[in-house]
Amino acid sequence: MNATRAYEEVADFIASMNPARVIAFKPSEKTRMRVWDLIAGEREKSLSPEETSELDHYLQLEHIMTMAKARARNRTGLAS
Repeated sequence: MNATRAYEEVADFIASMNPARVIAFKPSEKTRMRVWDLIAGEREKSLSPEETSELDHYLQLEHIMTMAKARARNRTGLAS
């Protein structure tokens, strides 16, 4: 199984739980600020390998949640 299919399966699972809550989900302010700090560090080329890995994980999670939100919107008829 390739990673894309695995992401799709996880997104489908998340979207099926409670579509309205999935659509409304937003990371905490603390998490958003950390991601912005990591992005700024990446632009300045000053991230450690651990920070680069951390940013990569956040980006993967964002991708999964974007897919889950799209599927949740489809389930509720709110597709845009």
